[in-house]
Amino acid sequence: MCSRYLTRVIFARVCACAASKVPGRSNNNTRHFLISRSFVTRRAMEGVTVHPLQTDPAIVAERDKYLNMPTSERRRLYKCKKFVTLDDIPDWPAYSKAKNITTGASGKWSKRYDLSSKVSMFVGDITALEIDAIVNAANNALLGGGGVDGAIHRAAGHMLVNECKTLNGCATGDAKITGGYELPAKYVIHTVGPVGEKEAKLHSCYLTCLETMKANRLRTMAFPCISTGVYHYPNKNAAHVALSTTREWLELEDNASKVDRIIFCLFLDKDVNIYEELLPEYFPL
Repeated sequence: MCSRYLTRVIFARVCACAASKVPGRSNNNTRHFLISRSFVTRRAMEGVTVHPLQTDPAIVAERDKYLNMPTSERRRLYKCKKFVTLDDIPDWPAYSKAKNITTGASGKWSKRYDLSSKVSMFVGDITALEIDAIVNAANNALLGGGGVDGAIHRAAGHMLVNECKTLNGCATGDAKITGGYELPAKYVIHTVGPVGEKEAKLHSCYLTCLETMKANRLRTMAFPCISTGVYHYPNKNAAHVALSTTREWLELEDNASKVDRIIFCLFLDKDVNIYEELLPEYFPL
């Protein structure tokens, strides 16, 4: 009874958000608010909640102004000196070949080129990526902070924090989506990683971001290293969680057909070395 009631409540709330008519919203963006009943039912029973985009009229109008801009006009607003498109980022098979990284089938994961071609390593600035969404390793307040969180807020401009103020924060392991504003990325998916090595919470971060991408019909997304650094999650253990969650998610249902690329955006040399070591295990070629 409780599970059925929870499912009905979540479905009703999502439908209310999707059905609300907001001045200035174009039909092209309405699809980002729609989440199917079967999806909501499944995630409610599994304990994963996907939050729809903010529907406050003023926020929607401001966000849609940026989303509906021609690409050439949006590019003039970017704060990065040089943006990076998906075509500039090799997929894992191409990267592995270029770097002469030897790969082979691991004990658990089979060779699946169709899945390996869905992931990439990118070494550089996540705020320069011109893709559908980048993930922000945020804090619970969602109001900006240090590291990648602060960098994303600075690059997006003040409109991002204005939208974040309406979201009532974010629980650890959860994720919420906003516009990208002056970022090359159209959207930002904010997630809050655990402090310390809490595997279930970190797994939830990656899973909820992936489900949020799928629910909003986005096809490209980049992850930073979540919870490493000042949150003290060991880098290699965190990479295992990121890669295992992504591989398992791609194998579920028709998820692989719903995305074009999942990018692991790295900055530190030690993370580059870790991902070059572990990617052959989870995505053997």
